[in-house]
Amino acid sequence: MKLLIFLGTVRDSTPPKPARLGDRVAKACLDCLHSRFDKHEVELIDALDYPLDDVFKPHFAYASSKAPPALNDLASKIESADGFIMISPEYNHSMSPALANLLNHFGSSLFSYKPSAIVTYSAGQWGGLRAAIGMRTFLSELGCLPVSSMIHVPKAQEVFDADGSALAEIDIASWFDYFDRTFNQLLWWAKATKKHRAEVDPHTLIKSFNTDPSERNAP
Repeated sequence: MKLLIFLGTVRDSTPPKPARLGDRVAKACLDCLHSRFDKHEVELIDALDYPLDDVFKPHFAYASSKAPPALNDLASKIESADGFIMISPEYNHSMSPALANLLNHFGSSLFSYKPSAIVTYSAGQWGGLRAAIGMRTFLSELGCLPVSSMIHVPKAQEVFDADGSALAEIDIASWFDYFDRTFNQLLWWAKATKKHRAEVDPHTLIKSFNTDPSERNAP
C-alpha cells in the first residue's frame, strides 16, 4: 500500500523547542511503519513544505496547466495514495488550521473511497482528543473515512525526543503496539478499498458534482 502522512503544523513558537512537537510524533509514526510495516510505501507530507498564497485558491480552481507545480505534484500523490494518516495538534478544540488549509486545496475526488487514520497530540494531558472529534467529520466529508481506532499522544514532549525516538524512560515497544491497532485497521481498509476500486470505478458508479453544488440537491 502507498500511504501519505500529513503533518498539519507549521508553528514552532510554543514549547518544547527547538523541534516542533508534531514533528516528533510524525517521526515516531514513520519509525513504527518502517519497522513493523516495511513492505508498504510511506511518505511524509509536511505542511511547512507547501507555503500557500495569502489569498486562498484551491488546486481544482486552476486551469489544468496553470496550477502551481507544488500543488500539481501533491495532487498526483494524493490521487495515487491508498490511504492517509492525518497528524494534528489541537487549536481551540479543533484541528490545526494549517492542516485544514492544506487539505482544502484539493477536491474530495482525490481523497475519496480511501481510508484515513487520525493521530493527535498535545503538550498537555488530553492528547488532542477534542481535535480528533472534529476531524472525523472533516475527513468524512473529504471522502477518506477515518478508521474507528485513533492515536492520541498526551504530553508528547515527555514521550518522544526531537528525532522521534522514545525518551530514555519510555518503552517504545508499548507505544508501537498502541500505534499498531490504528495502522492495522488503516491497512486492512486500504487493501479492501483498493481491490474494490479496481473492480468497480466509484467515480463512474457515483457521479461527482463538478459544475454546481445543486447537483447534490434532492428532487
